[in-house]
Amino acid sequence: QVQLVESGGGLVQAGGSLTLSCTVSGRTGSPYVMAWFRQPPAKDRDFVAAISRSAARTYYADSVKGRVTISRDNRANTVSLQMNRLKADDTAVYYCAAGEFYDRNAEEYTYWGQGTQVTVSS
Repeated sequence: QVQLVESGGGLVQAGGSLTLSCTVSGRTGSPYVMAWFRQPPAKDRDFVAAISRSAARTYYADSVKGRVTISRDNRANTVSLQMNRLKADDTAVYYCAAGEFYDRNAEEYTYWGQGTQVTVSS
């Protein structure tokens, strides 16, 4: 079993920055593909970014490309999402997810955190 715990959410003004962190515990011997998704109010959960097991490859949604950076530290079992130039449209609950393969479909990820709220005021 794997547990994911997100942190770092909060209220930020438009144009500001925020870094989210996800701590992975449990069965961490073999790193998973890690991803971040977000769910705005009354909307579906959407892909934000993903990173391969070795961190050699990263993937981003078009809506955040150039503003967001995903990274991981496999020794510390953490995954981070650095977000810059935040917009009101970035307001959502952000979820960390772990899976066996990279995919932009949330259903392909096995483990999920509880989510952390990001609110961007305009």
